[in-house]
Amino acid sequence: MTKSIYLDYHATTPVDPRVLTAMLPFFGPKFGNAASGSHHFGWEADGAVEVARKRIANLANASAPEIVFTSGATESDNLAIKGVVTAAGVRGTHIVTLATEHKAVLDTAERLAQDGCRVTILQPRTDGLIDLDELRNSIAPDTVLVSVMYANNEIGVIQPVQQIGEICREKQLLFHCDAVQAFGKIPVDVEACHIDLMSLSAHKLYGPKGVGALYVRRRIARRLVAQMDGGGHEGGLRSGTLNVPGIVGFGEACAIAAVEMTAECARLRELRDRLKQSLEDGLAGVHVNGSLESRLSGNLNVSFEGVEGDALLVALPELAVSAGSACNSHAAGDSHVLKAIGLRPDLIQSAVRFGLGRFTTAEEIDHAASRVIEVVRKLRADAPL
Repeated sequence: MTKSIYLDYHATTPVDPRVLTAMLPFFGPKFGNAASGSHHFGWEADGAVEVARKRIANLANASAPEIVFTSGATESDNLAIKGVVTAAGVRGTHIVTLATEHKAVLDTAERLAQDGCRVTILQPRTDGLIDLDELRNSIAPDTVLVSVMYANNEIGVIQPVQQIGEICREKQLLFHCDAVQAFGKIPVDVEACHIDLMSLSAHKLYGPKGVGALYVRRRIARRLVAQMDGGGHEGGLRSGTLNVPGIVGFGEACAIAAVEMTAECARLRELRDRLKQSLEDGLAGVHVNGSLESRLSGNLNVSFEGVEGDALLVALPELAVSAGSACNSHAAGDSHVLKAIGLRPDLIQSAVRFGLGRFTTAEEIDHAASRVIEVVRKLRADAPL
């Protein structure tokens, strides 16, 4: 096998051909602005947007008016967290989050802290899961929001979201969940999990880049302050002309996920376990990072003792894998996620994330495992004593 093998599905997914087919007319003859309410070009675009809104809502067990379209999950995270804190009053307000969150959440929290908001960042357990007792104990009278992601983008660990939601509901707090990696991969139910705000992104589930959404529970919309002014689109929460082709693609991707998600999850788990077993059979010193039981089926984050992760990637140009999060790929420093779970510095340096997805084949997994084993053995043999 000589072609490149894509195993970085947590960074982004290829657009499913069925999604592309659904989008194409809206780049051509169906070019209308969804906000143009006086002619059929606008009506056609608006109708397509509303179909997509319903499809996204259905996948989350939400209602269509609770879906607010954005440019992506980073904007959704900012709108959710800053919107709640601004509405409550930045100074004298407290929020709680987790050290393994995406930078879109952690950097937003840091900015709010600079403006006077009190921020508590909890440390996860060594398996990457939140300590629910610590969460409960961190809540104070001035706490207004808890933000914990559904599934981690580096180690794939799935948090106990329903229990977190129950704690927040009991304490009468708002619960924001960045569900970017989970949505369309595993069942997500905002009602069962008591989620009040949920960030989503199309390009993580075989839709296009540049479009996302924020689920906003209807009864709490008044407790959210918009972060963009101009036009009052999306119920006044997100102004700006809608990306109609992107939204149509997002909706189509959700419709496909609703039908195929269960079978796809089982297939990816089998391939992931096959990769893990091959690596462990062929090499000593292979460490799985994070809980294997509570984990996305397409994720395998492993460290290889005695090997630098970057050196491994350089020696494997035909494999598209990652040494960390794509959002941090241009920044110096170790993975904040692996640091937070207490991984040894040498194992952090040797960590590699394999992300499997819809178009991954067994042949690709077998070839990838064989090449990784070959290169790791060589790098260890060449390492100075």
